[in-house]
Amino acid sequence: MRIRGKPWWLFAAGNLTGAAVAASLFLFGPFAGPPELEPGELVVLSGQDDSTGGQRQHLIDLWNDSHPGNRARIVTVPQDADGQWFEMANRAEDGDTDIFNLDVAWTAYFADPPSGRRLIRPIDEELLTERPGDAFMAKPLQTCRYEGRLWALPFNTDAGLLYYRTDQQLKPPFTWPAIEAAAGRAGFEGAYTGQLARYEGLTVNVLEAVWAAGGRLDVAADGRVSLDLDRWDEAVRRLTPRRDAGPHVVLPESTSFDETGSRVAFQDGRVLFMRNWPVAYRTMLAGDQPQAGGAGGEQTGPGRRPVPFAVTKLPGPSVLGGQNLAISERTKKPRAAQALIEFLTNQRSQEMLFDPGGFAATRAAVYENETIKQKYPYAPLLREAVDTAQLRPMSPNYVAFSKRLNLQVSQVLTGRQPRLPRDLADQLTRALQGR
Repeated sequence: MRIRGKPWWLFAAGNLTGAAVAASLFLFGPFAGPPELEPGELVVLSGQDDSTGGQRQHLIDLWNDSHPGNRARIVTVPQDADGQWFEMANRAEDGDTDIFNLDVAWTAYFADPPSGRRLIRPIDEELLTERPGDAFMAKPLQTCRYEGRLWALPFNTDAGLLYYRTDQQLKPPFTWPAIEAAAGRAGFEGAYTGQLARYEGLTVNVLEAVWAAGGRLDVAADGRVSLDLDRWDEAVRRLTPRRDAGPHVVLPESTSFDETGSRVAFQDGRVLFMRNWPVAYRTMLAGDQPQAGGAGGEQTGPGRRPVPFAVTKLPGPSVLGGQNLAISERTKKPRAAQALIEFLTNQRSQEMLFDPGGFAATRAAVYENETIKQKYPYAPLLREAVDTAQLRPMSPNYVAFSKRLNLQVSQVLTGRQPRLPRDLADQLTRALQGR
């Protein structure tokens, strides 16, 4: 926002002491909000804060310290992605929410819901203090745009990583055949675990397995889906636990695991490999795991016997994950909401979300910070995973598509069906077209 040709923060700086200005810019950047923000509390509807130390709440506290007229609070909705979508979509009509912390796959639905009036409003790019294309990484920012308009700003991004035991003579990179070859190793119940319960996590895991198998998912502008079913069958076979007495590649209980369940199985030493998001790394370090620097170290923390681990890239591209902050269409404080979103996504906030929070930053500059690279040697790997990640279909009907896909995959993983249905592409097409 500009006031008589000048950025608002330069106008405000004239009324502050030099020390106060320096402190304000260090903590908040040029995003603390112009004086004409609409007064009143700001409500942020969000999933559970899984960051180390509750960094999202810490950022809200910093905002509140400098904005007594626009204090913000987080309202938490169910932890799993499917529950979050249902709760947010229902609450979007009540007008009590100012900002949504949306999964990156939901932008199109909230901007253009099939049932009618939009649930979020576009970001006013003329009021932004930075050009989004200059500030944010390309892939996370791409998830904020739909039909040529910017509907959100990237809060944190995500890309799947492969966690592995460093005490078992395992050397990355790992292909699926290499993971399969590790099955049957003494002392382990299986070689691999991931998020294979029937929810959004399964959609993500199967898409990554398809891409690792050289498969594809093509979606036309009208929602028509095409895929190579043989590659999809191969990918689902890899994720399916064995039902005989042979060595397990995939831990059988994985079909009931979300992110937490798979992490616990890995921490308990039941498997050699785990697919999970980057926040699991910091979660394990913060508890009773080795205090590794990124490539895996051997310093131990308090608690039970630690599991020495490191991370590397998946056998194929990751699905791009993360959350975006969007302004509710029903808010009566759109300028204040946008100011808070800018604050939560600015450079300093992104650094704090990554260190010590563990969330993947949406700004490339965070990964280029020498202090962060020295402290977390896996940062360049994470940035590469984000840069090479692939997006899920951008559609108002994405949730229906995902539910249809993970239903059919779950039927195979749990033994209810021998293989994927031959009309899978047609089923997914109907879901994306709202039929």
